[in-house]
This record gives sequence, C-alpha cells and structure tokens, in this order.
Amino acid sequence: MQVNGDLANIKTYILEKLQALYDLRVPIGQLSTRELNESMLSITADTDREVAVYLNRQGKVVQVSLGDTATVDLPEFKQKTRSDMRLSGIRCIHTHPSGDVRLSDPDLSSLRRLRFDCMAALGRREGKIVGCLAFFTGEAGEDGTQILTQYGPAEDKVLHQINLNMLITVVNKKLAAQSTKTTADEEERAILAGVERSGGIFPMEESMAELARLTETAGAKIVGCFTQRKEKPDAALFLGKGKVNELAMEVQNREAALLIVDDELTPSQQHNLERMLGIKVIDRTALILDIFAQRARSREGKLQVELAQLRYNLPRLSGQGLALSRLGGGIGTRGPGETKLEVDRRRIYSKIHDIEEQIKGVAKSRSLHRSRRKESRIPLVALVGYTNAGKSTLLNKLTGSEVFAEDKLFATLDPTTRHLVLPEKQEILLTDTVGFIQKLPHTLVTAFRATLEEVQEADLLLHVVDASGDHIEEQIEAVVAVLQELNAADKPVLFVFNKADKLTNPHVREQLLHGRDGVFISAVTGENLDGLLRRVEGFFQESQVRMMLLVPYSEGSVVTRLHGLNAVLETAYEEAGTKMTVRLPLSEKDNFSKYEIKE
Repeated sequence: MQVNGDLANIKTYILEKLQALYDLRVPIGQLSTRELNESMLSITADTDREVAVYLNRQGKVVQVSLGDTATVDLPEFKQKTRSDMRLSGIRCIHTHPSGDVRLSDPDLSSLRRLRFDCMAALGRREGKIVGCLAFFTGEAGEDGTQILTQYGPAEDKVLHQINLNMLITVVNKKLAAQSTKTTADEEERAILAGVERSGGIFPMEESMAELARLTETAGAKIVGCFTQRKEKPDAALFLGKGKVNELAMEVQNREAALLIVDDELTPSQQHNLERMLGIKVIDRTALILDIFAQRARSREGKLQVELAQLRYNLPRLSGQGLALSRLGGGIGTRGPGETKLEVDRRRIYSKIHDIEEQIKGVAKSRSLHRSRRKESRIPLVALVGYTNAGKSTLLNKLTGSEVFAEDKLFATLDPTTRHLVLPEKQEILLTDTVGFIQKLPHTLVTAFRATLEEVQEADLLLHVVDASGDHIEEQIEAVVAVLQELNAADKPVLFVFNKADKLTNPHVREQLLHGRDGVFISAVTGENLDGLLRRVEGFFQESQVRMMLLVPYSEGSVVTRLHGLNAVLETAYEEAGTKMTVRLPLSEKDNFSKYEIKE
C-alpha cells in the first residue's frame, strides 16, 4: 500500500508502521479505535510530524499520509459535485504533534472543500489521548455557506461513542432538502480581489464597490472581498503569493466558484490563478462583457458584444483551447501538423472577420439614417454619462418613451433615439447611449465604435451626472476620457446634474457648477425638466436666426425647400405670396435674405 506525503529520509521502520495502518479496521459507525489512535500517535512521536488516515464508511483505511509539523498534504478523492449536496463518504483523522487538538483553519477548509463526513484531530495530553471533531450541520448560513460545528477537546473514548452513521444520515437528509430548493440557474458564488496602487483616479474602496455592483448586475453572489496594496501587480499572479494562499483558503471556506479581479489580467496571470485556486478566474473586462452579452437586444448590439468577446479571448487561448462551435470543423479544416490551438486561433480570426463585415453592413444602414437626418436638418442631442446616472430615465421622462431603465449598471446597451419637440416648436432627436465606466476596456470602445458614432455625430452632448454620488469628479473624468478616445471631447456640452432631489447640502450645487455650464434636475420627480428644455432650445436658437419671409407664389420651390429644412414656424397666405415665419441656421440666412420682410 502506498504512503503519501514527503517520505525523504524517513527510516524504514517508520514506513513499515505507516503501511501497517492500512491493516487496521474500525467498527462501522465508530469514529476510530484506541489501536488506530495509538499507532498514529506513536509515529508522530517518532517523527514529530502529522499523520493522517482517511477511512470509508465501512471502517477501512483507504489512504495514509505523512506531513510536517504543521499540516499534511491531502490526497485526491473522487468527489461528488457540489450540486449533489452530499457528504463524500470519507472521513479524515490526523494527529497534531503539538498536542493542541483544536482544528485549524486549514483543517476546516479541507473539510469544506472535500466534503468529508467529518474531520478529527488527535493528540496526547497528560498521558491521555484527546481529540476534536468537526462536521457539517446540514444547515446553511445567511450567505449560503454550509455551517460547521465542532465537538471537543474530549478523550478519545468519548469520541468513539458518537454514532457516526446516524450523524451522517441526518446531515445528508438536511443537505438533500437544501438541494431541492436550489435551481439550475443558482447564483455563482464569487470572491472579489483588487490591488491598490498609488496614482489611481478612483479610491480603492470606490473601485471595489463598483466591481461589486457589476458582479451583482451579472447575477453572481459575493461571498468575500480581498484587497492588497502593491506598487505594481505581481507579474505571475497579479496578487502576491501570500495573498493568493489566503484566497485559496477563503475559496474553500466560502465554497466560491469564481474569482473576479478588479483590473485586466494578462493571459498568464489568469491561467496561474486558476491553476492555484482551482476555480474560474475572470477580470473586470470579462465581467463587463458578460453583462453586455446579457443586455444586448438588437442585432448590432449582439454582433458588437460577440466581436469584443472574441478579441478579448484571442490572446487567452492556451493549450486547453477555447470552447468554440465545431460547425465547419473536422476533416479538411486542419493543415499538416496544425495543433488544436492553431485551429482555434484560425477559427476565431475567421469569425472576427465575418462579424466585422456584418457590422460594416449595419453601420452603412445607420449612416443612411444619419444622412437623411442631416438632410432634414433636425439637430441630434446625445445623452452621455457614467453608467447608472439616469440617462434612460431622463429620455423616458422627456419623450414619453418606455425605454428599459433599471437601477443597475449598463441597463442600456443598444442606443435609442426618440423625437422631441421643444417648448417653442424646435424639433430635435434625443439619443440614449451606453453608459461609460472607469477602466472601460479599449476592446469595448473599439467594438462599440459603430454605436458610439451617435456621440460623434451629435450637435450637443448632455453629460448626465449623478449629483448624489460620492465620487462625482472622478466619474466626470472617466466620461471625458472616453469622449477623448472617441474624438468627441470638443463637442458642445451641457452638464445635467441628475438626482437633485437627493441633494441636502445647498453648497454642493455651487461646487459642481464651478466653471461648468450646467443645470440641476431630477428625472424621477420631474424637477426643473422645463429649465433643461429651455437651455437646450436656447443653445440651438443661438446658432439660428429668426426671419419673416414673403415668397411669391411663382417660387413654390423655395417654400418646399424651407419645409425640407424644417424651418417653418408659421404660414399665412397673402395676395403677394406666402408669408412665413422661419428659424434658419445662420449658414442658410443669405440664401433667403431677398425674401425677408423688414419689420
């Protein structure tokens, strides 16, 4: 029988003692026997190392391991999946050379991860064998983590009186009852992690709070949060090795299935973290992409999300490949000596090309719509701003639309344009756009460039700001940074400080308006929306001229052209011709000045 662990320099008689443990039997339903306990403690006394045995429910020793003074390596067992919600059928009994039999955090983490029937630690105190026992209660805490209970320290003869079979049966029944309440789409249990570096725009607490909101928006359940202060991220693991070891323990304790890192990981960092933690690891970019994939409704939106995902995944292809569709694969797709990795990479490049061509087709359609709008001379106003600032709510309130709006990040993904008539009959088109965010990946900006062209084509930007937020200036900076990347930072901007109904300090308004052209509103309550509309109308009126014209009936084409420019405010028919009150762009004034009636 094989003995696990570090056996270098271990004397032969010790190895024989360890192998002899396989021959011992424990009565069914009993934790251990005095003979097994004495044999294990004897080896510990000779080596000053931990000894661990793993027994099945028939009382047979199935594995023996030798560790060091602090811990013992765990062998691999075939485990049921966590969704089975059952114990593994294996129990672990091990010695503590120090004699302190209280179960350590690694002991309890191992119990959780491997779903042992129970975990026991043995030691010798004042000549007597004593031990501690830990096991699942079958109950779950508020965060969904399975609750453990401990018994001891107690003499081994007391521990042997515990009816293990009954205990296991009760726990398994409770776990099975829990599993009937869960569903296939159970929330993933996620742990968040971030590195605090000097010179960051956003405070670490704010960045992690935003990551938490993104995680909740994606549908995961947060069960832990880790941060670390470093000058720069670790090249191999992003986090320090000690922090990763701490994370590994928490992953087991919290039964987490996902680690989300608050920065973009390199492919090697992601791979190394997954290898060390044994769970899926994603970064902020992948998380945002996942949210976008859930929220995309239009064909263009779905294409852009898929394109961004493919570009993100391309450098992350490793030897294990990527789960791609196998349509078109098989015979005839592989060149001589071509590896699966190369096939996957070639397939992604091909798919990226196909999607880019489809997006170009959609972009042409959008371009035709924009050219028609330009011909009609209806100005375009774009709502821009940080995600969840209230842009969609404002669009709905102003236009009477029912665009999807929710108190979640990236509730709007597909751009929506609505027609709006201002108080003095000025017509505009109002467009809602995807919200910006700090650390918005360049991959997303590139993929969504076709959508964001609405921002580039706008005559006026309404920069919607959550005036009730804690980090308003940082959010404004993040939006301006994206506008610069879109070459739209020089566009005329009117700041719209939303959620003004939540402001209790009157000085906040003065501070926010300092050096800015802005207006305070509440999209929910309707506060000062009339003032906002007047400001928008005033902006366009400043670039237009109001004229009174008299156009002879013989020049009907002029009237047609004025209507085409959407410039006609009032019309009256007189003996000399058509009398019209118009509002024209300054660039058109000279074309109609000969028809002007001087007041």
